[in-house]
Amino acid sequence: MVALALLSATGNADASEPIVGDAIVIDGDTIEIAGERIQLSGVDAPEGWQVCLDETGADYQCGKVSARALNIFLSASRPTRCEIVTRDRYGRFLAICFRADGEDVNRWLVETGNALERANHSQGLYTAAQAMAQSAGIGIWRGQSQGGRTERITGEDFVNRRRAVTAEQ
Repeated sequence: MVALALLSATGNADASEPIVGDAIVIDGDTIEIAGERIQLSGVDAPEGWQVCLDETGADYQCGKVSARALNIFLSASRPTRCEIVTRDRYGRFLAICFRADGEDVNRWLVETGNALERANHSQGLYTAAQAMAQSAGIGIWRGQSQGGRTERITGEDFVNRRRAVTAEQ
């Protein structure tokens, strides 16, 4: 399994034991299991307050939509198992998570357009999934650009912002 190969390549001591349990969704790319805050590695979902544009140019609360979709997806097959990659600068675990049926949660978020791949963290694991979502025009990829309205974004705007932030780091 590619995700597990990525984990073994990290050699991080935090990666030795997976965290397993019923996940509480914090936002579209963050969950909590047994009191541990876990950021889904290699993906970036809109923030809970984020407003995006749909295919008609109308606003929709893409951050809330992403979080709700993740909650429904995880609830359908419990418990959630997270393979720890490392910790981020905020002390949260970064992990690749799986439902009880083996479905890769991180990949699902990207392929359904509920999150973007963070290629600098995923090592390309979700590139094909993101291309499929973008091509299909689903999730955040369904929107139309309204240049300059920084509080309302499309999938393409989201990617451009992520590139700018990554370049600054």
